[in-house]
Amino acid sequence: MKKIAIVYHSGYGHTAKQAEAVRQGAASVAGTEVILLNSDEAQQRWDELDAADAIIFGSPTYMGSASAQFKAFMDASSGVWFRRGWQDKLAAGFTNSSSQSGDKLNTLIQLAIFAAQHGMIWVGLDLLPGNNHSKGSVNDLNRLGGFLGALAQSNNDQPAEVAPIESDLLTARRLGERVAQVAAKYQR
Repeated sequence: MKKIAIVYHSGYGHTAKQAEAVRQGAASVAGTEVILLNSDEAQQRWDELDAADAIIFGSPTYMGSASAQFKAFMDASSGVWFRRGWQDKLAAGFTNSSSQSGDKLNTLIQLAIFAAQHGMIWVGLDLLPGNNHSKGSVNDLNRLGGFLGALAQSNNDQPAEVAPIESDLLTARRLGERVAQVAAKYQR
């Protein structure tokens, strides 16, 4: 049984909805156990994160980087970093913002560097970009064209009940599924 942990922060519920889609994707792979923790809960459950085969990090993009609340989790992991508790563990990431770009790539880079500092192995998204040709649409998976992780966009005047759109959630689901598939093949 492979264990996948998802640690996220969500200020308005949109990133929580994306995290749930990642959870569904990971859980769809036979032999996978998934735990979903917000960044505050995760700081009380280090042992569960240490026991996971992979950790998928998720944060909204605020002002071009991960949220302060998620950064607090990152900073609190320094004890794990010092003892190399996540060395050779798989990692991946996802983010959401209200803008089409919103500098989401910078947040994924921040999460990937965080994982690298822990000695983790990053798993990117395996989808070609969607919605990038004349027959494309916003309903395409990976419509925002991310490779480093799953990107989502939620209009700032829409609640989490209607945003992000289904294609972004299916992209997040694919990320979770991919990490679980890679974890099934990977031995630390």
